[in-house]
Amino acid sequence: MTDMANHRADDEFNPAKIPQLKIIPINDQIKELQTIIRDRKTCRSDFVFCADRLIRLVVEEGLNQLPPVDTDIVTPTNEVYHGVQFPGANCGISIMRSGEAMERGLRDCCSSIRIGKILIQDHDETKQPMVYYAKFPPDVENRKVFLMYPLLKTGKTAIAAINTLINNSVSESNIIFLNLFATPESILAIVKLYPQITILSSEVDQVCPDYFGQKYFGTE
Repeated sequence: MTDMANHRADDEFNPAKIPQLKIIPINDQIKELQTIIRDRKTCRSDFVFCADRLIRLVVEEGLNQLPPVDTDIVTPTNEVYHGVQFPGANCGISIMRSGEAMERGLRDCCSSIRIGKILIQDHDETKQPMVYYAKFPPDVENRKVFLMYPLLKTGKTAIAAINTLINNSVSESNIIFLNLFATPESILAIVKLYPQITILSSEVDQVCPDYFGQKYFGTE
């Protein structure tokens, strides 16, 4: 695709018109993390360090999508504090293998959260994504699900994963998709099929760093 075509595609894509898409607030720290991750000169240790930081920020923003419940607690000095708490019926599902890079960030925020996995690979002949393995926590249909996959290039793998969850009685509105980098094409494809889903990302851009999983796990 030419640069002109890239710009034209970006111009047609307006995140403000897609309520299902939440992009984390961008500041210079986040932009630096994205720059280091995209830089071909970045060594693997720096790549993993910056990726983990960015994942944590996306996870934190994902947790903010949960509905809070007002609660009053008593402090050690016997003062009443008016705070909030979040329901505990949540779980994570990582799309193997690159989605597994996001598990640590979720566990750092929710130490006892249960995490399941989905393995999806392209069929040798049809080249369409096929689900080869899926293992979910018990009563997943009653939980908010954090579906984790760092890259959305076409959206086909994510769509297969979402469809698998829905086939296991997970409500579309209970799925919160945690992502680092997405293309406009992938976002539009997902929300067209699943208008009740929530997608969290750090960046939507025509160029997706599709080497992410290989570099993170050292399998380049």
